[in-house]
Amino acid sequence: MEGYHSPQLDVSVRLNTNESPEPPPAGWVAEVADAVRSVDWHRYPDRSAIDLRAAVGGLHGVGPEQVFVANGSNEVLQTLLLTYGGPGRTAAVWEPTYALHAHISRLTGTTVAVGERADDFSIDLDEVHRVVDASSPSVAFLCSPNNPTGMVDPESTVRATLEAVAAADGLLVADEAYGQFAPWSAVGLVGDGVPLVVTRTFSKTWSMAAARLGYLVGPAEVVENLHKVVLPYHLDAFKQLAGLTAVAHRAEMEARVARLVEERGRLVAGLAALPVDVWPSGANFVLFRPRTVPGRDTWQALVERSVLVRDCSSWPRLEGCLRVTIGTTQEDDLFLHALEEILT
Repeated sequence: MEGYHSPQLDVSVRLNTNESPEPPPAGWVAEVADAVRSVDWHRYPDRSAIDLRAAVGGLHGVGPEQVFVANGSNEVLQTLLLTYGGPGRTAAVWEPTYALHAHISRLTGTTVAVGERADDFSIDLDEVHRVVDASSPSVAFLCSPNNPTGMVDPESTVRATLEAVAAADGLLVADEAYGQFAPWSAVGLVGDGVPLVVTRTFSKTWSMAAARLGYLVGPAEVVENLHKVVLPYHLDAFKQLAGLTAVAHRAEMEARVARLVEERGRLVAGLAALPVDVWPSGANFVLFRPRTVPGRDTWQALVERSVLVRDCSSWPRLEGCLRVTIGTTQEDDLFLHALEEILT
């Protein structure tokens, strides 16, 4: 099988991995540097990461017993599948969606039941019931905003999917890696006895992709089970300090999100003036399909102009599609100018 990789090329404008175009606040960098001096490097870190879990829980109005933290949201997903998936169990996905849901499932020996989204890439509840009834998944994934399409699932859809998955004794995973850009969050549906977890990451809105820190909010019994499975001392002391310090800069994070949402609107308007099909997005990226030049050729021509976007043309049902991350105003202008030059 092939691995999951994003090209890392030496270009002037890198808009392919949905990173924040802005660094974290300078104050956060200074605070982390000061905090590192207090680390007892010859000792293991806090195995339970209780201070960080409490701080993250405070963001969502829950206690630390409902928070699990790990090395990026991908390790959160991996631990979920090591705990609730595996041989003889099934994970359900609805394509097109985040490729690692199915990829990590298969790596853990979990069978993958694949459903289809509607023509506009929204969740089709009839298809949800078909897949769930046929496969009785132990784990089911909804990604909202969906990667790579940008689609935000309405609360009614998440509730209906949760009801169907719960009836099959499964666990619904709402992947909200881009949740801060969306108008609502499924965290409000989480509670003890409810088979729902919501995953988040510090990589995007918190401008901490280099730190590799993610978490989930879920029922206390699920978090307890995850701690039985995850490797001991898996979250190092530096990462715990970095996350704990970041939470104190919530206002700066929210202001950064607001700026990116405004810039997203400007970028979409620029794309609308070009010969491309554009899908509505509730995330920090936009999916589009060039009409006059094949997607793969457009991607290569952008690289030759030192602009890197994500080529999604080989993903299920996304032939010819590209995905562009919202960058700075200057980066987005360079992208739009290059794209106009290629397509017109």
